[in-house]
Amino acid sequence: MISIVIPVFNEHESIVDLYSEICEIISLYNDWEIIFIDDGSSDGSAEIIIDIASKDSKVKLIRFFRNFGKSAGFKYAKGDVIITMDADLQDDPKEIPNLVKKIGEGFDLVSGWKKIRHDPWTKTFPSKIFNFITKLLTGVKIHDFNCGLKAYRSAVIKSIEIFGGRHRYIPALAGQNNFSVSEIIVNHRPRKFGVTKYGGSRLFHGFFDLLTILFLNKYTQHPLHFFGMIGLTTFTVGSLTELVVLYYKFWLGDPFAKHIALLLLGVIFLFIGVQFFSIGLLGEMMARYSQRKEDRVKEIISSSD
Repeated sequence: MISIVIPVFNEHESIVDLYSEICEIISLYNDWEIIFIDDGSSDGSAEIIIDIASKDSKVKLIRFFRNFGKSAGFKYAKGDVIITMDADLQDDPKEIPNLVKKIGEGFDLVSGWKKIRHDPWTKTFPSKIFNFITKLLTGVKIHDFNCGLKAYRSAVIKSIEIFGGRHRYIPALAGQNNFSVSEIIVNHRPRKFGVTKYGGSRLFHGFFDLLTILFLNKYTQHPLHFFGMIGLTTFTVGSLTELVVLYYKFWLGDPFAKHIALLLLGVIFLFIGVQFFSIGLLGEMMARYSQRKEDRVKEIISSSD
C-alpha cells in the first residue's frame, strides 16, 4: 500500500489539479490513499478537499487549526511506503514511481533533489546554506533536505520521533538510526498559483531544530561530552586570561588595579567553565540513573515472562 501525505495551507487553486495528476499516476498501484493535512487554511482549501473525499473514498482529510504539517500526517498513514509532497504543484507527481522504484532497490528512505530549481534566489540561497550546514553536521550526504518529495518505508516513520519542523531532518534521523538513505534528481516546476508560504523565519527555526536533533541524538547518553567541551573551552580561556594578569603583575610590576577589567573577565570565564562542568556531571548522573531504571524494568519484564 502507498500513502501520499500532502500538507495544505491556503492552496485552493492547486488542489484539484494536483489530485487529478496524482490519480493518473497512482492508478498504477493496487492499493493507495491520499491524505491531505489542512494546516488551518482560510481560503476554502478544506472545503475543496471535503468535496473530493466525498467522491473518492481513498482521499482523506485531516484538519488542524495551526501548522503541524507532514509530522502530524505520518501517524495517519497506513501505507507500507509513504510519499510526501507539497500542495503547490511545484512537486511533480510523475516522480512518484521513481521514488517507489528506488525504495524497491532496498533503500529505507529516498529523498528528492531539486537540482534545477524554479524559485527566487531569496529562497534558493538560504536553502543552499541550510543544506550545506545540515550535511556537514549530520554526515548524511544528500543535497536537498528541504525537498518535499520523499519516500519512506513505514518502519522509518515508526522508529523515529517526529514532531514540529523535524520532518525536514528525517534523512538525518534515519541515518543516525542506521537506515539506508538515498536520493534521486526530481523535476521541480515553477509556481503556478499563489506565493510561497515560507518566510525567512523558517531558516532560524530550522537551525534550532537541527541543534535539538544533534544534541538529543548524540549527547543524550553522554551530556558531559557536550557541556564538558564548552566548560573546558571557557575554563581554558579564563585560565589564560588570569595568566596574562599575573604576567603584568609579577613580570612588568603593574598593580592588579590597573588590569581589573581583565582580571574580572578571567574570573567570569573560570566560573562559567565550572558551571558547565557541573551541568555535565549532573546530566551524566541523571542519564546513568535513567539507564539503570530502564534496565531494571527490562529485568522485571523478562523475569515475569
